[in-house]
Amino acid sequence: MASAADLKDALARCATGDRAALRIIYESECPPMIGVAMRIVKRRELAEEVVQEAFVKIWRNAHRYDAALGPPKAWLYQIVRNQALNVLRDGRREDLVDEVPEDATSEASIEAYNATQRLPETHALRRCLEGLDTKRRTSLLMAYVDGFSHGEIAGRLAVPLGTVKAWIRRSLVSLKECMG
Repeated sequence: MASAADLKDALARCATGDRAALRIIYESECPPMIGVAMRIVKRRELAEEVVQEAFVKIWRNAHRYDAALGPPKAWLYQIVRNQALNVLRDGRREDLVDEVPEDATSEASIEAYNATQRLPETHALRRCLEGLDTKRRTSLLMAYVDGFSHGEIAGRLAVPLGTVKAWIRRSLVSLKECMG
């Protein structure tokens, strides 16, 4: 693991086009950067892609690093974090969803139904959830019970990303009205 001084020096050398300096940063920081990216994007393959893109940005923007604004690690990890968040916003995460079986929609509906059924029959949330359209309820529960991103839900249900976002947004509004 390189020290702050080593990283600062390596960034200065990267700014002048020294590829060996980029290698120093890579060897020192790549594994923890992948860990940071994985915490955000949740997939190893995607985290590796995020870090690769981050290193391209580090190489191209090393001249912009200003030690007066903070330590080099903070600058490096901010690039990784921003790149990971950009990937999530772009919806590229759905491209790496595992193969979706043909009956995935019905399986997801069954899982969503089971999640709803675990609530007591007299519970207001159960009543409100049961009042939602099946697809909307399924997408909402996949997001909030199973923890899937909008892109992953779109991939698993084989519907456009915008549709999933609209279903979830409308479902939340409906639940709020029903519960209120």
